[in-house]
This record gives sequence, structure tokens and C-alpha cells, in this order.
Amino acid sequence: MNTKSFFVLGSLILTGGMSLRAQDRNVKPNFILILADDLGWTCTSTQMDDDLLTSKSDYFHTPQIERMADNGIRFTQGYASAPISSPTRRSIQYGQTPARQGDINFKENYHPHDNKKLSIPQLLKEIDPEYRSAHFGKWDLRADFSPKDIGYDESDGDTGNKDGNVYADPIAKWTNFFLSDDPKKIESITEKAENFMERQTRSNNPFYLQISHYATHVDIQTKESTLYKYWKKEPGKAHGNPGFGAMLEDLDTGIGKIIDKVYELGIEKNTYIIFLADNGSVELIPQTSNKMRNPSEYLRPRMNYPLRGGKWTLYEGGIRVPFIVMGPSIQGGTQTKAPVAAWDLLPTIADLAGYKGKLPDDIDGESFKKILLNNKDTQTYSRNPLIFHRYNDHYPHSVIIKGEYKLVKLWYRDKIELYNLSEDIGEVQDVSDRFPEKANELYNDLISYLVKVNAEILQKYKP
Repeated sequence: MNTKSFFVLGSLILTGGMSLRAQDRNVKPNFILILADDLGWTCTSTQMDDDLLTSKSDYFHTPQIERMADNGIRFTQGYASAPISSPTRRSIQYGQTPARQGDINFKENYHPHDNKKLSIPQLLKEIDPEYRSAHFGKWDLRADFSPKDIGYDESDGDTGNKDGNVYADPIAKWTNFFLSDDPKKIESITEKAENFMERQTRSNNPFYLQISHYATHVDIQTKESTLYKYWKKEPGKAHGNPGFGAMLEDLDTGIGKIIDKVYELGIEKNTYIIFLADNGSVELIPQTSNKMRNPSEYLRPRMNYPLRGGKWTLYEGGIRVPFIVMGPSIQGGTQTKAPVAAWDLLPTIADLAGYKGKLPDDIDGESFKKILLNNKDTQTYSRNPLIFHRYNDHYPHSVIIKGEYKLVKLWYRDKIELYNLSEDIGEVQDVSDRFPEKANELYNDLISYLVKVNAEILQKYKP
């Protein structure tokens, strides 16, 4: 046998051995969660609902998010956990609603030095000790602990908005455009993510990778070439800010690089890519102070049109966000009207990874694996109601979504509102007076849950 033949035979034996070991270990899927910051449901060029032409932007261009939709499933009723950043980010890690987690007491109740709450990376380690996890970008739990403290192997640390800003003053961040070769650190975050993926693939380790972008949170940063493209574009009726459009397209390019890397590494048949935002877009740039106004009072569409409101409120514009998943056995170019929320990610990841145990009783999320793999919509999918809460001293409010109805409890006004989302996605017509029994049913369900989880709001307001 010559040297070349010996080398080929040896390579075959080695390759076969590695394959057998992988099969014996029952190789687990990889998960990549891409989290955008302050991005509305209608702000991408992907039509989020086939039945609603206005569910995509009339100005912004996001071809890579379109690519995800073409190869995955869109959740027309996919929700962030909250209308602001930190509660959503906390919720994702633990699979719990912000109402359960609280705001004032979150740091004390969830600090890993004193409490053992199950997080996504810890869960995956239980499933398979070979799982590796990383978090790059904006952490922003505002609780004085880092990703490493709850199980991540690699991270950028306890980061927040300041780490993605250029330290503009409070006015300039809304009005100025800042040119950069690495706007909002999109390039550097993406490079770290690509490097992590390469290393784990070489080592044959399954992985969970969370890429939490600082974009599209103001201040507005963009590459010069992208900004020039949008300066030349004709504004739409709802969208027309060239700086925001350029920053969003820079973000979209970074998303495309992650998808390209998955295919380059040959792991596309074993990798789920999840894309969503931490909350909806602001209504206007610069933002107005009155955030709870009925959209019928406006003279022209706002950023999240046809949805009402935006960041900071629990109207649909604040919490309904782009929510797309692509991966093995998911039929591309499909949509489902099944309602899901960001706190459903932990149990869904557990289900897809083959978790056999019982999740803790304080997990609020429900797995939507069957929807991903079988594309079942609301006619065959039932779940517990979605319950949201906005902690704010000036306008605290809670929401419950059950079927086609949504009830809003305005604690500061001692008032309720009821909307039929299937008929009034813009939440213009309060029908609580027309359907008092339905309003009462949803209100009782909401209060029952808030009492069950000892929600902080009940310490100040009595139902």
C-alpha cells in the first residue's frame, strides 16, 4: 500500500469514527436567536400578514429578513414580552412573563448568586452537557449580573444602550445621523458570532447563540453608502426617515451574514434561526410625549401603522413585532396566525432539543414546536391567554389577549378597554360597552393571573 492509499484509508476510518460518535451522542440542534432593538411589525419589507398589504414597509428595504421569511414561517401574531427592552430580555432568558418577574424586585429575586432560576443555556446543558452558549451585543437586564452568571460560556458582559451609542446628547440622538463603518456595532457583533459558530462546528458542539443587536434603537448610526441610498428614495406614507432606513438595512446585512455562515459551515439542516424584536418601534422620530393617544386623532400614519401606538405601550404597535423562524423541517414561505410570545422561546427550544423532563411550574411559556413543524394555525392550536404588563409610574397598564379579543386595563384611570383584533387591528373601537360579558370574562382571567403570580401592580392598585 502506498503512502497516499494509506492516508485515504486512514481518513475514511477517522471520518467514520467521528460520524459514529456523533450518532451515538444523538447530535442536538443548534439555535441562533437574532434580537433586534425597537423594530416594528410593519417596518421591514417582509409582508408579515398575507391578508394585510400594510403589514410591510412602504420605504424600508430588508432583503435578508425577506430571505428568512421565504425559507421559514412568519408569525402574524408574534409578540415581544413587553413594550420596552429590559423586561423582554429578562423574559426570554427564563420563559416567564414580566408580570410574574416583576420590576422593582427583579434584581433581588433573580440574582444568580442567591437564586437558581432556569435559563436557556442552563436548560440546554441539562439536555446535553456538550451544548455551548454565547450572548453578543446588548444584554440590558439592569440587574447587575452578566450572561456568564446565568450559564453563558461567552459574552460581551453586562452591556446596555450606552455600549451601542456614540454618546449623543438627549436631543441629538433623535435628530442627528452618525456615520460609522461599524454602525451600532453590527459588524463587530456579527464577526464574534461567526467566529463562535465556526469554533463550535469544528468541535462538534451543539450551540445556542443569541445575537442581541443595538440597532435600531436611537441614536441613529449608519454607513455612509447606505445613508446615501435612502437620501435618494421617495418617502412612503408611513415611513420616510432615511437614517432609520439606512440603519435598518445595515442591520439586515448583518443578519444575512449570519445566514450565509450557517450555509457555509454546512449546518443548515441542523440549525434553527429565530428573528424577532424586543418591542415595537417608536411612533415618531423624534418621539412625542403622548403615547396613549387613539390613532384616530392623528393626521397621518405613524411608524407602526396600521397598528396603534409603539414602544412604551401595550397597544399592538408596542408589542406585536416581526417574528420569523427558519430551520429543519420548517416549510418556507408560510405564515401562521397562532399567537406566540417571546416567553415561549425557552420551552420551544427545550422541545426542539429533545428535553424529556418537566419544566418548572413557574415557566409561563408554551412550546410552539408543532406549529413550526406542522404549520398548524389557530384553528387547531389553543393556548393559555397572553398576559402583558407595563411597569410605569405614570401610565401602568396590563393586557390580556384571548382568542380574537384583547382587554386593556388602565390602572391609572381605573378603566378597561376591549378590542376585537380580528376586526380592528388598529385598536380604534373600544367595544367593552357592547360586549360587557366578554370584557368581564377577560378581566377576571387577567386579575386571576396577576394574583397568582403576586404581581407588583397589585401592591399599589386594587382590582
